[in-house]
Amino acid sequence: MEKQLGEQREGFSPAPDGRRDGQGRRMAGAEPRSAGREMYQNVRTLVTVLAVLILLFTFVLRIIVVSGPSMENTLHNGDAMLVWSLGYTPQQGDVVVLTKRSYQEDSIVKRVIATGGQRVDIDYDTGTVYVDGVALEEDYIKEPMLVPSYGEQVNHVIVPEGCLFVMGDNRNQSADSRYPEIGIVDERCIIGRVVMVIYPFSNFGLL
Repeated sequence: MEKQLGEQREGFSPAPDGRRDGQGRRMAGAEPRSAGREMYQNVRTLVTVLAVLILLFTFVLRIIVVSGPSMENTLHNGDAMLVWSLGYTPQQGDVVVLTKRSYQEDSIVKRVIATGGQRVDIDYDTGTVYVDGVALEEDYIKEPMLVPSYGEQVNHVIVPEGCLFVMGDNRNQSADSRYPEIGIVDERCIIGRVVMVIYPFSNFGLL
């Protein structure tokens, strides 16, 4: 009798469903199920990572490329910028990315000169910008400011609350708040603050 049972064990064919036998040994059919589970986990991880990246680059950070020379020498045409959006409140002196549909569909990059409630005075004779009567120390501008081709239409402005007065660092080649089609910018038009340049690597660095 015992001999007959032993012969039956030796001739036992493992089940094809991946279960284990009474001694804890893996039975045939387990490997395909394990491989399938591993593939599922990898796909789920990939989908999760992609979802996080999409949310990150939609609501927190954006990569935007500079178009044009208006922010030279701070930023140059073709620079790829990292822009912070989440919870950002514009501050005087920040370099920001904004939209202004009355001017163009694409986003534009400017520096915040004044925020709501501040007074801006521009003296083209000396190339000086005053905010609340204090001359700005603007070591970032490319060259001395001249009277723009569209004239001295905006010399003295009190910025309304919730709005910004912005200018390009390359004052003589910048359409900004002095330009009629841009003018004072609503804070709701601000996409975010430029944190750093990430490409080209020769311009890489924080602002």
